[in-house]
Amino acid sequence: MITADQARKIIAAGEARATEIGVPVNIAVLDAGVNLKAFGRMDGALLGSIDIALGKARTAALFGMPTEAIGEFSKPGGTSPGLEQTNGGLVVFAGGLPLLDTSGILIGAVGVSGGAVAQDLDIAQAAAA
Repeated sequence: MITADQARKIIAAGEARATEIGVPVNIAVLDAGVNLKAFGRMDGALLGSIDIALGKARTAALFGMPTEAIGEFSKPGGTSPGLEQTNGGLVVFAGGLPLLDTSGILIGAVGVSGGAVAQDLDIAQAAAA
Protein backbone atom coordinates (compact mmCIF):
# COMPACT_ATOMS: atom_id res chain seq x y z
CA MET A 1 0.00 0.00 0.00
CA ILE A 2 1.24 3.46 -0.85
CA THR A 3 0.71 6.00 1.91
CA ALA A 4 -0.38 9.60 1.50
CA ASP A 5 3.00 10.70 2.84
CA GLN A 6 4.84 8.58 0.24
CA ALA A 7 2.62 9.96 -2.52
CA ARG A 8 3.36 13.56 -1.47
CA LYS A 9 7.11 12.80 -1.44
CA ILE A 10 6.86 11.34 -4.95
CA ILE A 11 5.12 14.50 -6.18
CA ALA A 12 7.73 16.70 -4.46
CA ALA A 13 10.64 14.76 -5.97
CA GLY A 14 9.11 14.98 -9.43
CA GLU A 15 8.43 18.69 -9.08
CA ALA A 16 12.00 19.28 -7.90
CA ARG A 17 13.39 17.58 -11.02
CA ALA A 18 10.91 19.39 -13.27
CA THR A 19 11.97 22.73 -11.77
CA GLU A 20 15.63 21.78 -12.24
CA ILE A 21 15.14 21.19 -15.97
CA GLY A 22 12.63 24.03 -16.40
CA VAL A 23 9.58 22.01 -17.44
CA PRO A 24 6.25 22.55 -15.65
CA VAL A 25 4.36 19.25 -15.49
CA ASN A 26 1.38 17.44 -14.05
CA ILE A 27 2.21 14.49 -11.78
CA ALA A 28 -0.30 11.83 -10.77
CA VAL A 29 0.24 9.13 -8.15
CA LEU A 30 -2.20 6.23 -8.05
CA ASP A 31 -2.40 3.32 -5.65
CA ALA A 32 -2.27 -0.31 -6.80
CA GLY A 33 -6.07 -0.31 -7.16
CA VAL A 34 -5.73 2.51 -9.73
CA ASN A 35 -7.24 5.09 -7.36
CA LEU A 36 -5.86 8.62 -7.24
CA LYS A 37 -3.62 9.06 -4.20
CA ALA A 38 -2.05 12.46 -4.99
CA PHE A 39 -1.84 14.93 -7.84
CA GLY A 40 0.29 17.99 -8.50
CA ARG A 41 -0.08 20.55 -11.27
CA MET A 42 2.85 22.92 -11.45
CA ASP A 43 2.25 26.53 -12.39
CA GLY A 44 2.26 26.74 -16.16
CA ALA A 45 1.70 23.03 -16.76
CA LEU A 46 -0.49 22.34 -19.77
CA LEU A 47 -4.16 21.68 -18.97
CA GLY A 48 -4.33 18.99 -21.64
CA SER A 49 -1.57 17.10 -19.88
CA ILE A 50 -3.63 16.51 -16.74
CA ASP A 51 -5.53 13.64 -18.35
CA ILE A 52 -2.33 12.28 -19.93
CA ALA A 53 -0.50 12.17 -16.57
CA LEU A 54 -3.46 10.35 -15.03
CA GLY A 55 -3.58 7.97 -18.01
CA LYS A 56 0.12 7.20 -17.80
CA ALA A 57 -0.14 6.39 -14.09
CA ARG A 58 -3.26 4.28 -14.73
CA THR A 59 -1.58 2.34 -17.54
CA ALA A 60 1.53 1.67 -15.43
CA ALA A 61 -0.58 0.55 -12.46
CA LEU A 62 -2.85 -1.71 -14.53
CA PHE A 63 0.05 -3.57 -16.13
CA GLY A 64 2.78 -3.14 -13.51
CA MET A 65 5.30 -1.93 -16.07
CA PRO A 66 6.52 1.30 -17.64
CA THR A 67 4.13 2.80 -20.17
CA GLU A 68 6.66 2.69 -22.99
CA ALA A 69 6.87 -1.11 -22.56
CA ILE A 70 3.12 -1.30 -23.19
CA GLY A 71 3.77 0.84 -26.27
CA GLU A 72 6.17 -1.78 -27.61
CA PHE A 73 3.51 -4.48 -27.25
CA SER A 74 0.78 -2.39 -28.88
CA LYS A 75 2.57 -0.96 -31.89
CA PRO A 76 2.12 -2.51 -35.33
CA GLY A 77 4.33 -5.59 -35.46
CA GLY A 78 4.25 -5.91 -31.67
CA THR A 79 2.79 -8.89 -29.88
CA SER A 80 -0.46 -7.08 -28.97
CA PRO A 81 -1.34 -4.47 -31.60
CA GLY A 82 -4.32 -2.42 -30.47
CA LEU A 83 -3.68 -3.07 -26.77
CA GLU A 84 -3.80 0.69 -26.18
CA GLN A 85 -7.50 0.61 -27.05
CA THR A 86 -8.35 -1.72 -24.13
CA ASN A 87 -9.24 -0.82 -20.55
CA GLY A 88 -10.96 2.39 -21.60
CA GLY A 89 -7.82 3.58 -23.40
CA LEU A 90 -4.19 3.37 -22.36
CA VAL A 91 -1.34 5.87 -22.67
CA VAL A 92 1.53 3.95 -24.22
CA PHE A 93 4.45 6.35 -24.40
CA ALA A 94 7.06 7.10 -21.73
CA GLY A 95 6.29 8.93 -18.50
CA GLY A 96 4.34 6.35 -16.49
CA LEU A 97 6.15 4.06 -14.06
CA PRO A 98 4.99 1.41 -11.61
CA LEU A 99 5.90 1.93 -7.96
CA LEU A 100 7.13 -1.16 -6.11
CA ASP A 101 7.77 -1.75 -2.42
CA THR A 102 11.05 -3.19 -1.15
CA SER A 103 9.70 -6.71 -1.81
CA GLY A 104 8.96 -5.90 -5.44
CA ILE A 105 5.19 -5.76 -4.89
CA LEU A 106 3.24 -3.18 -6.90
CA ILE A 107 1.97 -0.43 -4.60
CA GLY A 108 0.98 2.12 -7.22
CA ALA A 109 2.21 4.15 -10.15
CA VAL A 110 3.33 7.63 -11.12
CA GLY A 111 2.48 9.43 -14.33
CA VAL A 112 4.07 12.63 -15.61
CA SER A 113 3.01 14.82 -18.53
CA GLY A 114 3.75 18.32 -19.73
CA GLY A 115 7.17 18.14 -21.35
CA ALA A 116 8.66 16.22 -24.22
CA VAL A 117 8.33 12.46 -23.76
CA ALA A 118 11.99 12.10 -22.70
CA GLN A 119 11.54 14.91 -20.15
CA ASP A 120 8.41 13.28 -18.75
CA LEU A 121 10.30 10.01 -18.31
CA ASP A 122 13.24 11.78 -16.65
CA ILE A 123 10.88 13.47 -14.18
CA ALA A 124 8.93 10.25 -13.54
CA GLN A 125 12.18 8.42 -12.79
CA ALA A 126 13.20 11.12 -10.31
CA ALA A 127 9.75 10.98 -8.72
CA ALA A 128 9.79 7.18 -8.44
CA ALA A 129 13.29 7.10 -7.00
